[in-house]
Amino acid sequence: MKVCVLNMRGEALMPTTVQKARLLLKNGKARIHSHRPFTIQLTYATGEAKQDLVLGVDAGYHNIGISVVSPTNEVFSSEIKLLQGQVERNKERRMYRTQRRSRLRYRKPRFDNRIKPKGWLAPSIQHKFDSHIKFIKRLCSVLPITKTIIEIAAFDIQKIKAPEINGKQYQEGEQLGFWNLREYILHRDNHKCQNPNCKNKSKNQILEIHHIGFWKKDRSDRPGNLITLCDKCHTPAKHKKKGFLYGWEAKTKSFKPETFMSIVRWKLVDELKCAHTYGHITKHKRIGLSLPKTHYHDAFCIAGGENQERCKPIFFHQKRKNNRCLEKFYDAKIIDTRTGKKVSGGELHSGRRTRNKNLNGENLRKYRGVKVSKGRRQIRKQRYAIRPDDIVKFDGKIYRAIGVQNKGQYLKIVNGSKPIVKNIKYIEVLFHQKTLKTV
Repeated sequence: MKVCVLNMRGEALMPTTVQKARLLLKNGKARIHSHRPFTIQLTYATGEAKQDLVLGVDAGYHNIGISVVSPTNEVFSSEIKLLQGQVERNKERRMYRTQRRSRLRYRKPRFDNRIKPKGWLAPSIQHKFDSHIKFIKRLCSVLPITKTIIEIAAFDIQKIKAPEINGKQYQEGEQLGFWNLREYILHRDNHKCQNPNCKNKSKNQILEIHHIGFWKKDRSDRPGNLITLCDKCHTPAKHKKKGFLYGWEAKTKSFKPETFMSIVRWKLVDELKCAHTYGHITKHKRIGLSLPKTHYHDAFCIAGGENQERCKPIFFHQKRKNNRCLEKFYDAKIIDTRTGKKVSGGELHSGRRTRNKNLNGENLRKYRGVKVSKGRRQIRKQRYAIRPDDIVKFDGKIYRAIGVQNKGQYLKIVNGSKPIVKNIKYIEVLFHQKTLKTV
């Protein structure tokens, strides 16, 4: 592992070893500039000899592989796991903004600012595209990189699904001849509940469409992610972790990664003004070097690595910097008289779902026993300096912060498996993990 170095003017120099960086910091000849990646800035003038460094980037939907190679060795290797669930966060933001705007006494008309600019991307795709650009530019600011190479690819999704497709068949999808998606799903499933253990014996079952991947936040409306269930099987309780709907896998895989790369491949090249390569070239090099399939190995091959001395890769996870939710609700805990176990109040619900009484389920409130604890709302009235995953020091040991408690008086920290709670005034913050955390 190497440590990135900046000169007094903030310009990137060749990286140094961990041992030398520790001595420079100890003697006051350098200061810590950043932690992700770890970078020091010199406080004295020095020579500025540089080598040619090549940055290889294995772009992707879920992960980014990065490798920086010099003629003699690999100076930096990393794999970044990107943040998922951007669509859900956009929905949450829209909900909060709608509520806030509805409280205005008068809202100005906004029909003139709805035109999409040229090159517009969907917000979820734009977020991942911006993440690629941000991480690459951050690395270029702390290392004297002279050339960047990124792997791109274009995918024919319909060809992947049906290899023999050609010509007019591209316009004739699987939903050809159906009025809408719901009609197609019901016809595909023969208008029957697809739960093999369905106990609904009614001749006229009320059928509903279920998103199979809801539990992993895959709510896409592709036919392979939808299935027919009756109203007795499609209940809120069965969506929870203990329910049979939780953990189902779709029969067909999602092609979100392939679609993402097909959309942004040239945008990445144009934005970074860099060279590009293709996946089959990377695969040929990786097999020739007898390297296993990983993102950082692919990045090493993309950068032109061959016999250079390798360095240990650093694994990062992209994290959410800010949570808009200021209020949390904790459900009441009640004893279920059928089993004697403690359950949440929501599990023993009234069975009412809509105003149509024919859709109501069984009233489970009659099984409510002794109430163990009341439901409560907790409102965060201010933002605290210490956030989750920040690195802190207590009693001479290094810990990771989990969260603030008791209106900022205590902090839950962990160093291993068992978390502990300590008074926040005895805790020293070492550094904040803003958008990247080390795994």
